[in-house]
Amino acid sequence: MFYLRFMRILSVLMFIFLSVKSSSQNSFSKQLSLLTDNDLYTSTYRDRYYTSGLFVTLRSISNATNDALEKKIHSYEIGHMMYTPAKPSLSLASDHDRPFAGYLYAQYGQTSAYDSQNILKIQVQIGVIGSQAKAKELQNFIHSIYNFPDAAGWKHQIHNAFAINLNSTYLKYLPKISSSHFDLSSYNILKLGTIFANISTGFYARIGTKQLEKPSNSVAFNTNLNKKSGQNNAESFFNIKPMITYAAYDATIQGSFLNNTSPVTFDVMPFHFSLELGYSYYYRRFQYGYTYHFHTKKLKSSRATKSNTYGSLRIGYYFD
Repeated sequence: MFYLRFMRILSVLMFIFLSVKSSSQNSFSKQLSLLTDNDLYTSTYRDRYYTSGLFVTLRSISNATNDALEKKIHSYEIGHMMYTPAKPSLSLASDHDRPFAGYLYAQYGQTSAYDSQNILKIQVQIGVIGSQAKAKELQNFIHSIYNFPDAAGWKHQIHNAFAINLNSTYLKYLPKISSSHFDLSSYNILKLGTIFANISTGFYARIGTKQLEKPSNSVAFNTNLNKKSGQNNAESFFNIKPMITYAAYDATIQGSFLNNTSPVTFDVMPFHFSLELGYSYYYRRFQYGYTYHFHTKKLKSSRATKSNTYGSLRIGYYFD
């Protein structure tokens, strides 16, 4: 199956990469990355809830610095997110345990990495939710590749609405309980807008198979862009990120307040828990990573499962 084949390939690549000399004296100021989320990366038979995400991002380092700021990074992203019920083949709206929804956006972001190793990230998204996001067409295309049946319930998807969201992430490095092969940071996210309004808090831990790079220069936080030579060293680490989220609003579940005509909607669960387990590797011009995501129930639907999982695959290319 696809997931098992991928994990075998990734294991071989990890073995080859970790057999190579673990340091690099290169320096790159730009990065192009591709991130894909899919529940197929954790299961070959589940196709539900947050079922697919695709994100293409260009990052570049800025010349702007000050006494407290080690570096500033600009990012430009095109993203697409897709949501479906547990059984997308069901055509009756009354059978759905979650709305169909698609979200397409363009994003600009700034990441500020400070000498203290604290990191602040600000992002602004503008896009659309609904049929204009073309999630139905994308899912049917993916299903045709794997010989899955077309999803029959997209006619009941969340209706079209304009989308604008402001997202902020703050990482607080905890040096007193960190070492050369383990570090811990508090991790906090705030989202406000017409698609998501929530606040999350938790921890981000890295466990290195070699000496860890500092947070301001790590693929973990997309901060390993530099103008000076000899700054991009190889990285190999596992990460753990448990988070608690309070959700006030989610247009992919409730429908947009800018267009309240959607035929299938639910109330959000105020609190949910999530856990990420991942591995990341960087050497010279390339970054690779896999993350397993677990989250508890996000909406008040009696038929929805109590938890769900999906996986993320990431590849990044660095250049000047």
